[in-house]
Amino acid sequence: MIRDVSNALHAEASQHLVGGVNSPVRAFKSVHGTPIYVKDAQGAVLTDADNNVLVDFVQSWGPLIHGHAHPSVLRAVTKTMARGTSYGAPHVGEIRLARKVKSRFPLVDLVRFVSSGTEAVMSAIRLARGFTGRDTVLKFEGCYHGHVDALMVKAGSGLATFGIASSPGIPASTVETTVVASLDDEDMVDHIFAEHGADMAAVVIEPMPANNGLLVQRPEFLQHLRTRCDEHGALLIFDEVITGFRFREGGITGHLGVTPDLVALGKVIGGGLPVGAYGGPAHIMQALAPLGPVYQAGTLSGNPLAMAAGCATLDLLDDEAHAHLDALGELLERRVSVVLERHGHPMRLVRQASLFWLSPGGDAPPRRSDLIPGDAGVLYADVHQGLLERGYMLAPSAYEVGFLSTAHRSEHIEGFVAALDEVLTALEVKS
Repeated sequence: MIRDVSNALHAEASQHLVGGVNSPVRAFKSVHGTPIYVKDAQGAVLTDADNNVLVDFVQSWGPLIHGHAHPSVLRAVTKTMARGTSYGAPHVGEIRLARKVKSRFPLVDLVRFVSSGTEAVMSAIRLARGFTGRDTVLKFEGCYHGHVDALMVKAGSGLATFGIASSPGIPASTVETTVVASLDDEDMVDHIFAEHGADMAAVVIEPMPANNGLLVQRPEFLQHLRTRCDEHGALLIFDEVITGFRFREGGITGHLGVTPDLVALGKVIGGGLPVGAYGGPAHIMQALAPLGPVYQAGTLSGNPLAMAAGCATLDLLDDEAHAHLDALGELLERRVSVVLERHGHPMRLVRQASLFWLSPGGDAPPRRSDLIPGDAGVLYADVHQGLLERGYMLAPSAYEVGFLSTAHRSEHIEGFVAALDEVLTALEVKS
């Protein structure tokens, strides 16, 4: 695959943008080569600056559940844009999208729209602290909640310790009220609540972590969190920025039957435009200004273009759409598993609804990040490069998931499987 134009553009971008990118994982540092520069994207495919056509399983990292440039979404945004791009004032689009969010998440009485998933989680935690009058938050290693200072922490040694900042620029005082635990470990959760339960404002978790592999959690573990929060008066926050609207029931919240106090959303609800949201029961949400003392605001919150794209996206996400996504996922899982088994390759496909991950290692798919093999990146880099050369775009990281869209068709899946077969054959010959 010729990538001369993309390479030249990246060299130029590196003179103006930090690392040539505006989000680190786009830099292709953990896979071979330099980033693909996109010229055009339609449906399930994108065309890069060198006119290479690629079947895209990144889909803007999840928002595009109906693929790139869906006509209904474009019409909705274009029609709205003609009336103005931003108001900084209430408009009917906010009401429409709020109704649609509530219809998929019955736990939500009231919604607050923001501009990103990071902002949604950050605001939900502030609300939980203000509502409970407590400071301590429990999070889990392997869950990513955006670049929120208080959640950019890593676990210390011992059974469970307060977090240590995992990025320079975050004061120790900012993370000293964050406790980190391992996923899938009820005993550790119990230990933490025994020590800090009286001070615990909230437990925040991706109920299906999808930013450090696809770490499918046991319903019993999530229910255990629900029980401990109830016992100690803490709020349970589900970060469904990635998983929200990827399931027929709305999100993991409905799919598994474990109900949090607050849910943070993003990606799909904006249809490709910047948006986030958080919501929950009225008695909690009413602690937010202007009804309560917890302050949160944003100039572009409820932006009319994002609201229009979100409404159009959710209108398209009906039973037929989910049936199509389920069929594609089942086909992908079945066919990829056959290929991996035939080659004896130490990788397996993990799938939940329209999310999938090539999990490194031949053992059972991990539920915790520390069980992901240390050579995951090495295994993945060659596979990623080989697939890219054959016209299939996966995320440039071994730890990021893939996304199916309603724009994908069975021929895209079959082509991907055939390409994977070729890549693994070539790697066997090379070794």
